[in-house]
Amino acid sequence: MRYTIMTTMLSILAVSIRQCRGYLPHHHSTQIMRKSAFTTTTTTTSSSFRQQQQSKDSLSAKSTTATTTTPHALLQCRSNSVLLAAAAAADNILGTPATSVDDGKRPFEITTPIYYVNDKPHIGHAYTSTACDVIARFMRLSGREVFFLSGTDEHGQKVEQSAEKKGIPPQEFVDGVSQNFKDLLELLQITNDRFIRTTEEDHKKSAQHLWKVLIEKDYIYKGTYSGWYSIRDECFYNDSELEDGKAPTGAEVEWVAKEDSYFFKLSSFEDKLLDYYDANPDFIAPQTRRNEVTSFVKGGLRDLSVSRTSFKWGIPVPDDDEHIMYVWMDALTNYMSAVGYPNTEEDSEYSKFWPAAVHIVGKDILRFHTVYWPAFLMAAELPLPKRVFAHGWWTKDGEKISKSLGNAVDPVGLVETYGVDQVRFFLMAEVNFGSDGDFSDKALILKVNNNLANELGNLCQRTLSMVFKNCNEAVPTEIGAFNSDDEELLKSARGLYNRCATEISEQAIQKYANELIEIVWDANKYIDKMAPWALRKTDPERMTTVLYVIMEVLRHVAILYQPIIPDSANKILDLLAVPDDQRSFEHLVGDEYQIQLGRPICKPEGVFPRIEVPELVEAS
Repeated sequence: MRYTIMTTMLSILAVSIRQCRGYLPHHHSTQIMRKSAFTTTTTTTSSSFRQQQQSKDSLSAKSTTATTTTPHALLQCRSNSVLLAAAAAADNILGTPATSVDDGKRPFEITTPIYYVNDKPHIGHAYTSTACDVIARFMRLSGREVFFLSGTDEHGQKVEQSAEKKGIPPQEFVDGVSQNFKDLLELLQITNDRFIRTTEEDHKKSAQHLWKVLIEKDYIYKGTYSGWYSIRDECFYNDSELEDGKAPTGAEVEWVAKEDSYFFKLSSFEDKLLDYYDANPDFIAPQTRRNEVTSFVKGGLRDLSVSRTSFKWGIPVPDDDEHIMYVWMDALTNYMSAVGYPNTEEDSEYSKFWPAAVHIVGKDILRFHTVYWPAFLMAAELPLPKRVFAHGWWTKDGEKISKSLGNAVDPVGLVETYGVDQVRFFLMAEVNFGSDGDFSDKALILKVNNNLANELGNLCQRTLSMVFKNCNEAVPTEIGAFNSDDEELLKSARGLYNRCATEISEQAIQKYANELIEIVWDANKYIDKMAPWALRKTDPERMTTVLYVIMEVLRHVAILYQPIIPDSANKILDLLAVPDDQRSFEHLVGDEYQIQLGRPICKPEGVFPRIEVPELVEAS
């Protein structure tokens, strides 16, 4: 009797959670057009992309009212622990694999660094933004509530000087450059929930509040600073750090002679930071970066100058307008101000999303995020982010990218030349995330042509063309029993999500992409071995079985490719006739979401046209 009652209750709750899951993610609506976690902000997407989705949404709304519910409504339903348990029982996919820094369930904040507005965006900005977007999309499709933050760092001496050179006020200067970054994110279809600017009033108040807390806790004092300062890096350097009279980054430095300054007691945190690194070995990733930071801290920390009086473009120090807050103390606070700090009440957005799950940064700003930032937070008795992941730099044709060489890579030009999904794919699949990479047009063309056009695109085209031609323009109505080759490939496809989720949970984005590349390669080997084109007359049932197996593998591949190549993945799902509301990762589990026998399909068309530039793709 007790078992019957419990079974009935779980069945009812499972139905309830599926009703609560009424958002049934559309392939763009949940990833691109979802309601933001903050109703005052707007997700950046291209207008044409938005128009396409609005058209699809209007069609979907006629067939089901469930499509109008947002992912956030779903997550409100999930707040009840009993419903959570029922949902977990009903679906195998609800969250991502737990790691040492993430339980795989809680709301997930991921951040790019806020980009400094001294110049136009370059390939590094596109790389960081796309990496964060891939992780954010993957988490959303796994059922996680996500807050994805990007923005611009708009204060400092360098900005003030750049505005002076142009003869315009600093605010006008940063307005223009910040818009360039917004435009890039829109072009790349980055799905950030908020684009924060450090010139916004809520951020200023947040940074000033943190300053006051540090004053109250006696971690800031007034003194006099003299030493080396890099305007380009907005960073102070010791004599021992200079190389040939320049900063380690190659930036010019200037001597600051006896300037009044406030200081943060960074020296008090040397042992605390080292203890924290030891107790939390995955706080800094990859491992090589952790070793670099640990060595730097062991070399000794000096108190940090956190204010300047030699320029005025910045956030005024509370109760002392002669001083401007050090740009990095100002900038780092954005990660909390974006989620409402100093409002830390239990029901606040801060309490929901902070501490952030992961800060993704370039290796050149790792020190600020793993030494200064955690020290500020420790001093204020605030939680530290779970992980800081530092990726590498890009070179161009084997040479360092620099203004003097004039070899900067314009991401806008890349997208206009090759396409947004092609650029996203190359950036994510070409280089081990965390290592340095080299860009060349030839490498991009070869990568896209080989992995997308030749392998994935060709597999789709020849499979679906045969289905359309030989199966009455529909998924086969009858298939035979699966043999060992079929089962082996299908088993690999069914395990694909777990393999990809394991990689993405550790920010191993290239390995995630490689899982998809490898199974497509296996599927091509399978179809060549099975040769369904030779079975049309001799064994039509076997032909339809082979074609069905490939279609089912392509369904898994396309659903899991959505975070990397969202438009192209959904074109494949359209060709497979996968409903818009069956494209999240929960639909990779169970027989009910498999390719439906007899469902009509459209006439197949190419998804990945080959890039034909003979002079660049000739064999070297």
